[in-house]
Amino acid sequence: MKMIFADPKELALGAAEYFVAQMPETVALSGGSTPKLMFQILADQFRDEVAWSRMQFFWSDERHVPPDHADSNYRMANEALLSRVPVLASNVHRIHGENPNAADAAAEYEETIIAVTKQPLPRLDLIFLGLGTDGHTASIFPGSEVLHEAKRLVAAPYVEKFQSHRITMTLPLLNNGAAIVFLVSGAEKAAIVKEVLEGENEYPAKAVRPVQGELIWMLDKEAAAYLSR
Repeated sequence: MKMIFADPKELALGAAEYFVAQMPETVALSGGSTPKLMFQILADQFRDEVAWSRMQFFWSDERHVPPDHADSNYRMANEALLSRVPVLASNVHRIHGENPNAADAAAEYEETIIAVTKQPLPRLDLIFLGLGTDGHTASIFPGSEVLHEAKRLVAAPYVEKFQSHRITMTLPLLNNGAAIVFLVSGAEKAAIVKEVLEGENEYPAKAVRPVQGELIWMLDKEAAAYLSR
């Protein structure tokens, strides 16, 4: 399903309203400017409408950096949302990107998700994802070996373009989600949005196909500009 909004602010508001309507017990957050705006709206406008204490928070991916680093997805979400609403600290499950060994951080995070959900293949209620101009999502990049991962739920691929590791949920975990929401805004994303949604080439984002869940693309008009349908 596609939902198209006038601009990034309306997109973020629509995503926040969807979050509140779903009231997920398990949610995976993502990085990026649109999620940040959604987080701020949730804290500003919906703080008293959400059962925050019932929610378990995860991250779809993280940089291999400490939690206070400028690039940390956790830091952004914490500053924009989690520190401003009554979330239980014990229900915030960040990826330990400060671990010198990214593979160890990934293995630990997989164990955490399984332990919290009490499911060998967890089914998260709501997963937010973004889309890169190269077609990547979470930290699954074109050509990555993680695209073919069938067993691990969290992996730590080396991303050549950034000369660093990333820690990311893999397709088996993502595709088991009950609801997956892509948040995409901006004219620079229009070409790849069309490729992923209407083209024939395979991109990591195109491999996100929920097994028994809902897939929603929330786009602003600029990102949806090249779509033919």
